[in-house]
Amino acid sequence: MSDTTAKPANHPSISHGKVGVLLVNLGTPDGTDYASMRRYLKEFLTDRRVIEWSRFFWYPILFGIVLNTRPGKVGKAYELIWNEEKNESFLRTYTRNQAELMAKSFAGHPEVVVDWAMRYGQPSIASRMDALQQQGCERILVFPLYPQYAAATTATVNDKAFEALLKMRWQPALRTVPPYHDDPAYVDALAESITRHLGGLDWEPEVVLASFHGIPKSYFDKGDPYYCQCQKTARLLRERLGWSKEKLQVTFQSRFGPEEWLQPYTDKTVEKLAQDGVKRIAVINPGFVSDCLETLEEIAGQAAESFHHNGGEKFSHIPCLNDSPEGMAVLESVVRRELAGWI
Repeated sequence: MSDTTAKPANHPSISHGKVGVLLVNLGTPDGTDYASMRRYLKEFLTDRRVIEWSRFFWYPILFGIVLNTRPGKVGKAYELIWNEEKNESFLRTYTRNQAELMAKSFAGHPEVVVDWAMRYGQPSIASRMDALQQQGCERILVFPLYPQYAAATTATVNDKAFEALLKMRWQPALRTVPPYHDDPAYVDALAESITRHLGGLDWEPEVVLASFHGIPKSYFDKGDPYYCQCQKTARLLRERLGWSKEKLQVTFQSRFGPEEWLQPYTDKTVEKLAQDGVKRIAVINPGFVSDCLETLEEIAGQAAESFHHNGGEKFSHIPCLNDSPEGMAVLESVVRRELAGWI
């Protein structure tokens, strides 16, 4: 019996049967120039998940002041930590490396396609989801690269991923990776990186700060679990290292605007420790998967300078897990767990 189903003329052959993994980090400007910085900051600061103020109140400030003054300042900060060799931010470099290494770890699963994207800037989430679908991915795992959940980070990545589905006629099945703030592999990797880094110093810190990116306190009051998850990460890390609360202290950085953010603030704590006679400290950023402006310039640069200016003597920034073997082991273990049933 012949098949009477007509096939549209010039219909493209359709790839299928693949599973996509999309690693997504916060974002990066394309360059340190004014135009690139303004474009990036505009996308970031118009996200309602990031700035929850009324548009009537926020937009006159944003378009009248912030986007005219901040691009130049932030561009100069990026220049200090720019990857000159590749002419890009280190966040882009590390995220690409993470995706390439992840792809190698799944070499035994030819049906798995690994890609990467940025929530703000390029490559966009929508463009890479389209690319994965065109490669035959009928299922896609979206991995927001944030160990601790916050609406301003994890949720806005998921928002964009589902928004991309709205424009697809043939939608892939979609999964999103939950926070992994208490995953034993993650805690072990942090402990290992701290131990190795401190072992390479010829001095021992009196205090180690676990500095997480802050969020406005009002977001926490509305029910955001971020603060609690940061505290749990720190508690598990203390237990793993056998340290006290005095030895490993939690602080929050990168605040802006007039309202109160999660406390204690990293910059104020660094100043006070030095003023109180603490001479040696180290800082780690457990909430950042990759080193970026907030770790390399704000902590390794500004915080170190502030500590020394206020009487401190020894300061060391402990690098993020980045694309290190232990860092990749964490990401891979999370991905393999979340792909259960798909591969």
